[in-house]
Amino acid sequence: MFTEELLRAADENRKKDAIVWRERHYTYGALLDSITQWDDRIRASGLARGSVVALDADFSPEAVAALLALVRAGCVVVPLSSAIKGQRTEFLVIAEMEAIVDLSDPAGASIQHTGTTAAHELLVRLKTIGHPGLILFSSGSTGKSKAAVHDFVPLLAKFAVRRASRRMLAFLLFDHIGGVNTLLYVISNAGTLITVEDRSPAAICAAIERYSVEVLPTTPTFLHLLLLSDSHKQFDLSSLKLVTYGTEVMPENTLRRLREVMPHVELQQTYGLSELGILRSKSKSSDSPWVKIGGEGFETRVRDGLLEVRARSAMLGYLNAPSPFTEDGWFRTGDAVDVDGEYFRILGRRSEIINVGGEKVFPAEVETLLETMPGVEEAVVAAQPSAITGQVVVARVKLSAEESLSAFRTRMRQYCRDRLAPFKIPQKVILVDQPMHGVRFKKLRRERI
Repeated sequence: MFTEELLRAADENRKKDAIVWRERHYTYGALLDSITQWDDRIRASGLARGSVVALDADFSPEAVAALLALVRAGCVVVPLSSAIKGQRTEFLVIAEMEAIVDLSDPAGASIQHTGTTAAHELLVRLKTIGHPGLILFSSGSTGKSKAAVHDFVPLLAKFAVRRASRRMLAFLLFDHIGGVNTLLYVISNAGTLITVEDRSPAAICAAIERYSVEVLPTTPTFLHLLLLSDSHKQFDLSSLKLVTYGTEVMPENTLRRLREVMPHVELQQTYGLSELGILRSKSKSSDSPWVKIGGEGFETRVRDGLLEVRARSAMLGYLNAPSPFTEDGWFRTGDAVDVDGEYFRILGRRSEIINVGGEKVFPAEVETLLETMPGVEEAVVAAQPSAITGQVVVARVKLSAEESLSAFRTRMRQYCRDRLAPFKIPQKVILVDQPMHGVRFKKLRRERI
């Protein structure tokens, strides 16, 4: 069975807390009993090996047990969290969903058959070899959702070697590769997963204090907002040993401030994509944006300034998009990087680079500077077409206090004059009242400006 090795540590630690959910503690014994109950439900429902099954849920003991039982049954699992409510119907069609696990009914969970028969070549391949699968949805350069199909066996192989048992907070969502990685790490090492429903800085810091969280996997945007909120001053975070961050470029000023306010915490940059899984990584130091990525099962190279990765855990392909792999099996990440020996510095997505009269502008560089300005809470930078230079830099800015657009533009230009090249200074500014990050705490640059 594919999950038996993963659950070996759980079986050896039945009395230990596996999950904290809604302030209740669930032991590994309870989790294993729940998995057995789901084994029975799956058999009774007639789900065959290779069936494509939606698991419509957020982190909970029941959702975790259902996920692991579906993997054990050889199903292709499609986790769908509350973050994708507006796209749920679209995703069900793209994934050729054959069944849906419904955890919302207080009377009890159910498995509903859709009447669909999955026929995509990648899904048939998994069914033929008898391996469980995982489908994760990501957003492409056009903003269209893409369905990445994984063989679950290589994803599980990463967790065959026992590592430190940690109390980790489930910040990244249930349908995110980082959330899946967090879950599998915790279970395979008999750690404790602390779940949260409120992801505000104050609520996260309160959970860290209350449950002695040791590891916080999160995003640069959330860490920036945490520093702005001063929540780290209001709660005891002494249990925290490690903060890992990824999914977007980390502003250097945010990294420096984190190092100052959390000197006891190791800060580690991670690198992963829905298409690849999470690569092993090592930051040059806690206050350095340079990171070494790769390790066993992963190879890296740079072509034309863009990172490419070859990985055992790479997806099989997309259900609804062309293959992004080179002929020799390297995944084109689309991430522009600088290289210093074994270390990389992630500059940003190629699709987001702004071309001003032939000069490249990386949004993260401009956003980082704008967010050091007094009174700026968030800044998001993108391109706008220009008849003269091809594109110009446009910034949407959220301020902490009321200020006129003309006054802010004057102040911004003065601030940027000696800190940015002229072509990088935003030519258009839009003041906004709403946050500019999504439920995954990642900057939203795809909105029209």
